[in-house]
Amino acid sequence: MAGYSNGNGVTSPIGSMSRRMTGKNANRYSVSAMYSMAAEQDTELEDDLSRAQKRLRELKSRISAVSKKNFVLERDVRYLDQRISLLIQNKMALEERRDIETRLDDVEEEEGHYPDERKLTLYSNLFFLLQHEPRHIALLCRLISLSQVDSLLQTVMFTLYGNQYESREEHLLLTMFQIVLSHQFDTSTDFGNLLRANTPVSRMMTTYTRRGPGQSYLKSVLAERINSLIEHRELNLEINPVKVYEQMVSQFEDENNGELPEGMAKVVTPEEAAENPDVQAIIAPRLTMLMEIANSFLHTIIDSLETVPYGIRWICKQIKSLSKRRFPDASDTAICSLIGGFFFLRFINPAVVTPQSYMLVDATPAKHPRRTLTLIAKMLQNLANKPSYAKEQYMITLNPFVENNKTRINQFLNNLCEVSDFYDTLEMDQYMALSKKDLQINITINEMYNTHALLGQHLDQMAPSEKAHLRILLEDLGQAPDQVSRKENRTMELPLFSRWEVPIQDLTTAFAGEGNVTHSDILYMEAKSIFVNLIRSIPGSNDKLPIDLEALAERAATTKDAALVRKGIKVKEMLRELVEANILDRADGYRLMQEEVAAELVHLGNLRDKVLLETRSLDAVYRNISDHNDYLKQQLEQYKAYLQNVRKSSGNDKSSTGVGVITVGGKEKKPAKATVQGPYRFTHAQLEKEGIIVESNVPEARRPNIYFNITSPSPGAFIIALHYKGREKAILEMDLKIDDLLEKHKDNKNLLDLEYVQLNVPKVLALLNKVFTRRKN
Repeated sequence: MAGYSNGNGVTSPIGSMSRRMTGKNANRYSVSAMYSMAAEQDTELEDDLSRAQKRLRELKSRISAVSKKNFVLERDVRYLDQRISLLIQNKMALEERRDIETRLDDVEEEEGHYPDERKLTLYSNLFFLLQHEPRHIALLCRLISLSQVDSLLQTVMFTLYGNQYESREEHLLLTMFQIVLSHQFDTSTDFGNLLRANTPVSRMMTTYTRRGPGQSYLKSVLAERINSLIEHRELNLEINPVKVYEQMVSQFEDENNGELPEGMAKVVTPEEAAENPDVQAIIAPRLTMLMEIANSFLHTIIDSLETVPYGIRWICKQIKSLSKRRFPDASDTAICSLIGGFFFLRFINPAVVTPQSYMLVDATPAKHPRRTLTLIAKMLQNLANKPSYAKEQYMITLNPFVENNKTRINQFLNNLCEVSDFYDTLEMDQYMALSKKDLQINITINEMYNTHALLGQHLDQMAPSEKAHLRILLEDLGQAPDQVSRKENRTMELPLFSRWEVPIQDLTTAFAGEGNVTHSDILYMEAKSIFVNLIRSIPGSNDKLPIDLEALAERAATTKDAALVRKGIKVKEMLRELVEANILDRADGYRLMQEEVAAELVHLGNLRDKVLLETRSLDAVYRNISDHNDYLKQQLEQYKAYLQNVRKSSGNDKSSTGVGVITVGGKEKKPAKATVQGPYRFTHAQLEKEGIIVESNVPEARRPNIYFNITSPSPGAFIIALHYKGREKAILEMDLKIDDLLEKHKDNKNLLDLEYVQLNVPKVLALLNKVFTRRKN
């Protein structure tokens, strides 16, 4: 891309930009844009706009930090889900248990490991190069294995380009995507399977959709629809004939003491189930209702076009553009199918199928709504596919939905691609970045070392030339150090700067070297920028219009603020020079400058309103991802509770408290005799308020007299007893084992039926962990 170093030399971004623009007006516009950006980003000012921008920057920084934590937590939860399931089945080796323990231990960062000053300088140079020239990361993403991609994605998405709402980093990240996608299209021979396989590229695209803007969009568009649907807990819209037949059989058995009507088989083939008249009668109205619900989802998504995050739309645009270039014979519907594969398969549908993972709902949906959401996602995916197909035979009965909406969805997918490019803006952002002295990223020691190791592993493919900047830096760094322990894996602020790029000290000096930009243009734009700065710095200076520029300069030059005095004296001299150059006329009060300064102030006023509006929007995003962070931490707490008991059963923990006992490998060791804990008492109202009671059949009038006693007779075993005030004996008692609860949770069976009440399994686990694990003798 124009304006980027090729690795062996430096190309001036402003130089390449000026060469693309012809005529004085174009050159003057680019200079004006630079000075406007500088004025907007002036951090020394303290007016309403600067304060609003500061708060917005802090909010964006917090969102980026929590997003990164969530990515790491989700990765750990995903890993532990798999490992805990083996633990439940008593198949985990001791080394694997120790691996889990290291992931779950609470660790405080401590001083310890820290690269020396020379190494830190080299890492600063390296990560500046990687951020500034996205082609390096794009190539690395193609070379690494699928098992290495998650750790690299953490660094790329949430560290290197971690400021998700800052245009420069976002546009650099999208440039990296463009390079990766371009290679994917150039090397693919099968149009139909493009972007559908589980590859580092497809994992990258999915991870990108999970960043703040994507999460915010999903919540605003899908949350209301999904919550409205899951309120109908008993609404069964199953249309798979085999499952419908099985449900019929189960209902008959329940109603007739296990007996089935004469001639009704207990098990039938899919074909027999589909031809059964009773099954057909049950399915027919469900099909109509499913299509109505799917239509409402589709209508909401299509209406949300203008709120789809820019980055998502821009990736869709690249998919369309690359498809036409690489596969010129591909039909419009086939290209739309490819776009839909990204937008629906990797963005919309995961949130529809598992809304609890995207914080769109408060708890895991009940069985029937969960199945309905899965069917809706299948319908949307079938609609986006071309040729339209359904993997399951029974889904063909929903083809009317696909046929009726094919034109609408293709139009929507084409409209998604109608967004402008950002190359000129990026060049200006890159140029401005060179003038910043505070360019930095927050990165962990292990992220630095892991990226270093991956680059070193593929250095010959990435930088074959001895003069390539990447090779020079990596050779100076030497072999990548080993990963450090969690205690030493501290997060640090790494300043970014280049060994080869010369920092820009002053915009005016920098522009003066550009042959296509006149001295008068630079003088005019700098004077305008200073006047805007003075008005923002001096209260009441723009109360009277038109603004008296001479008086404003004099007022600044005579204040007690040394910085304002320098600016006032400087701008007075600039006005004199501009009059001598016949660009401004003192007789008309410098009218041309007055008008442009006034227009800039209007722009800044509008900018302040936009900043405040964006802040309100991002406040909601921050609350959402913070809630998700709490949810993920709660999941890890449950794993901690479980692991504590594995440690105990293996002789690693001599304490007598805990919430579960599992024998894992080797000989079983008899734990020390446990002390009975409890009972601990909870009222019906308490458990209902905490969301532990999901549904209650206890009459409202009697609920104040209901309470629950929870006792742990031994680690991992519990008794929940339901009592009525005044009665000595419990109305109902249930024995529970912690591993049964964990297995239920793992299988998404998140309801525990106590006859009179239904309990939320994850919240029951959290309660047991809170009450019994932390109350040690």
